[in-house]
Amino acid sequence: MRTSILAGAAAGTLLAAGAAGPALAVDEGMAELSVLHGIPDLTVDVYVDGELTLDDFGPGDLAGPLSLDPGTYAVAITASDAEDDSDPVLGPVDLPLEADMSYTAVAHLDEGGEATATLFTNDISETASGEGRLTVRHTAAAPAVDVWADGEVAFESLANPDEAMADLPAATYEAAVSVSGETDPVLGPTDVPVEEGMNTIVYAWGSAEDSTLDVAVQSVATHTGMPNAVSAGTQGLAAEGSSVPAGVIVVGAAMAVAAGLGVRAVLIRR
Repeated sequence: MRTSILAGAAAGTLLAAGAAGPALAVDEGMAELSVLHGIPDLTVDVYVDGELTLDDFGPGDLAGPLSLDPGTYAVAITASDAEDDSDPVLGPVDLPLEADMSYTAVAHLDEGGEATATLFTNDISETASGEGRLTVRHTAAAPAVDVWADGEVAFESLANPDEAMADLPAATYEAAVSVSGETDPVLGPTDVPVEEGMNTIVYAWGSAEDSTLDVAVQSVATHTGMPNAVSAGTQGLAAEGSSVPAGVIVVGAAMAVAAGLGVRAVLIRR
């Protein structure tokens, strides 16, 4: 296995709270990879190219970013007491990483509650002066949701493992949740800060049926001269991936509840 992975893993931060500080810009000619564990009630080990890279990786943990040479890496997820990666819980799967791109690999549940994994491409393309980027990713065992902005449905039926994103003026936004088909909030308001030059990524993970829904937050720096993220946004790792539509998105804490209730989220600039 390439030593840069082990070195990066040793230097990376594991955050049980599921939130990471802002990542620096991707090193020129390198690929950036973070790993999120979104499978409830399962502590795992992560092997990369046959070597133990993350030990006792718990639900909600976010590791990285790791700066890696471009190439394809074989990743396997095993039980935490496994001696090697010969009997993985998930994988092995190939992660193709391109230079000057940022990725997050997420081990999570599909809508039906089965373990799967998705490789997301983080959009680090330039944002306009005074703007930031907000991304929401549905990686929970929960129904699809609708997204509202300024009183209108801006994104309909966001399903696992899709994402939606929008560039917004840097500000604090107020979000509320309403039952599908209604407009009166049943949750919120919730403040959502969007920072200039940052892609704030919110993950809904866990299971609605098992009452383990939770939120993880990742911040990735955007910068000039970088390629846009792949329009599909994801690559299915354990199952065939689905295309990802574009649209305006919502809120961190509200998203976790929305995923379980089949609700709509309302985004209003404050």
